[in-house]
Amino acid sequence: MFDYELHQLRSADLRRRAEHERLVRAALRGGRTARRPAGPETSEAESHTGRSRRHRFTRAA
Repeated sequence: MFDYELHQLRSADLRRRAEHERLVRAALRGGRTARRPAGPETSEAESHTGRSRRHRFTRAA
């Protein structure tokens, strides 16, 4: 009987830990989506530098 009770305690502890990890992952996911820009219309998402995407000189033939 003692082994069964230990098994029940361990099982309940594992369930609590799993639920806590799921909540942490969900909170991190929510924080990441809140930091993302709204859409492709934001210019900050394309580049973190101030340079334009075009090359300075045209390509040689």
